[in-house]
Amino acid sequence: MFSIIPRDKTFFELFEKAGEVMVRAADAYARLVLDYAQREEHVARIRQVEHDGDEIAHRTFDRLDQTFITPFDREDIETLTLRVDDVIDEIDAAAKRLTLYRIPEPSTWLIRQTEVLQKSCRLANQAIGYLRNLKKPDGLHKVLVEIHYLENVGDDNNHAALAELFDQGGDPLLVMKWKEIYELTERAIDRCEDIANAIRAIMLKNA
Repeated sequence: MFSIIPRDKTFFELFEKAGEVMVRAADAYARLVLDYAQREEHVARIRQVEHDGDEIAHRTFDRLDQTFITPFDREDIETLTLRVDDVIDEIDAAAKRLTLYRIPEPSTWLIRQTEVLQKSCRLANQAIGYLRNLKKPDGLHKVLVEIHYLENVGDDNNHAALAELFDQGGDPLLVMKWKEIYELTERAIDRCEDIANAIRAIMLKNA
């Protein structure tokens, strides 16, 4: 609907910055498991990225409080902002557990999951870019479907990793530690699907 009061476009910039930070977090997590000898350095980098994500989320909510006309419904802006921040938080939590629990080396399943997470975050960031012009969302549907597919892959990987973990037995405390790391990583992938769902809801309301 036409309005003589222009809608604040700053939100698009904030969404895109948040998406870029999310991708940085996923990339840093992937580097952590592939360059585990330098894990302290990688974990510290992820921690800084998490702070960057928090700052953008705070700026978004501050802007929301100050803005009368927003590009989308306020609850949709809140949901999208929180889901992107959730991805970053889950990555930060998983990375910290690797050093906190003194995990000697990453498992093959964790390496595989970080690859799925990277792809999911890049696609979620790509989907965020479509928000500037929902009147011409060519390609957006394909991106959202791919995110959903990767969420299923992440679920399957997580189930297989946990099954292998329990089958091998061993130290029950180590099993519990790995279970938590796997589940945090899988939740980060789940939150990417939540981003896709939030964008789909915005698209349906505004296209």
